[in-house]
Amino acid sequence: MKQNDVILAITGASGAIYAVRLLQVLLHARRRVHLSISPSGQAVVQQELGLDVALDRFEAEQWRPDMDDMSDAAQLLREVTSRDVLVQGVPTANTSALGGKPGQVVFHNYQNMLAPIASGSFLSGGMVVCPCSGTTLSAIAHSSSGNLIQRAAEVQLKERRKLIVVPRETPVSLLQLENLQRVASAGAVVMPASPGWYHGVSSLADLVDFVVARICDQLEVECSLIKRWGSKEL
Repeated sequence: MKQNDVILAITGASGAIYAVRLLQVLLHARRRVHLSISPSGQAVVQQELGLDVALDRFEAEQWRPDMDDMSDAAQLLREVTSRDVLVQGVPTANTSALGGKPGQVVFHNYQNMLAPIASGSFLSGGMVVCPCSGTTLSAIAHSSSGNLIQRAAEVQLKERRKLIVVPRETPVSLLQLENLQRVASAGAVVMPASPGWYHGVSSLADLVDFVVARICDQLEVECSLIKRWGSKEL
C-alpha cells in the first residue's frame, strides 16, 4: 500500500497558512503529496498569503515568500516556512523547503476527473482537505462531487480510508453542523482549525504548528512541531 502518498486539497476557507505549512512538513517527511487546489482556495491563498499559485501546475517558486514584501501576511509566511521541520528520524539540515526532495508534489487540476486520486484503485495513506470550505464539506456530506477534490474525498470514504477535513468557519450553522455529523458518521475525522495554547505559544507560527502537528498525528506522520501535554521538552 502507498502509505507514503498523501492527498492534500486546499479549498476556499480561511486558513491557507495551515495548508502551506502542512505541505512543507509532509515533503520533509518524505511523503509524496498529491495536491489539488480549488479556484476559491487559490483566491484565499492569494488574499491571505500574497501567493499567486496556478491551478494547472505546481511550481515551488510560487510557494516561497517574497523576501522584499513587508506585509503582515508575507512576514507570517516567512516565519512559518523558515522554521526547522522537526520530523522524527528525518534530518532537517540541508533539506529544501517546498517542492523538492526528500518528498515531491504531484499536482492535479481540480477539474481533472481522470486523475488517479479519483479512483478507489489508487492507494494512499490518507487525504486532508485543509482548509475545508462549507461548499466542499456539503458536497462530501451529500456525495455530490462536482470536482476532483470532492470526488477524491468521496473515494476515501467509500474505500474506508483516512479522510481529514479541517474546517475553520465560525459560528457554525445547524446545516453545517449536520454536514459535519454526516461526514464524521461516514468515517471522516473532523478537525477544526482550533489551536491550543498549552504548548508554549510565543508567536502565530506556534499556533499554526499546533494544528499541523495534530493533522500529522492523524496521518501517522511522526513530528515534534509542538510540546505535547505533559512533556518538558520539544
